[in-house]
Amino acid sequence: MAIKRIWHGWTTRDNADVYQELLKAEIFPGIEAMEIPGYRGIELLRRDLGDEVEFVTMMTFDSIASVIAFQGEDYERAHVPAAAQRVLSRWDPRSIHFEIEAVRES
Repeated sequence: MAIKRIWHGWTTRDNADVYQELLKAEIFPGIEAMEIPGYRGIELLRRDLGDEVEFVTMMTFDSIASVIAFQGEDYERAHVPAAAQRVLSRWDPRSIHFEIEAVRES
């Protein structure tokens, strides 16, 4: 049974494109380079809220054991590198995890 790891971060409108590029150019490739057993991929969502922009990342893992291989025993702790902290205005300190029960694609 697969796991979705979901996290939210917010930034100013001025920093939104900077943060998105940082994710795509550095942070996501850095996670992939870790070659985590059971890591399946990451999705990025973006939503304009007027004065700020919200980002959601959804990582997919084979199991909680795979999440622990990525983040350690305190696996709910958010993974927010220093470079990201410099452009985010706030973020969730913990990630949430859901078991994937069904996927339906058309």
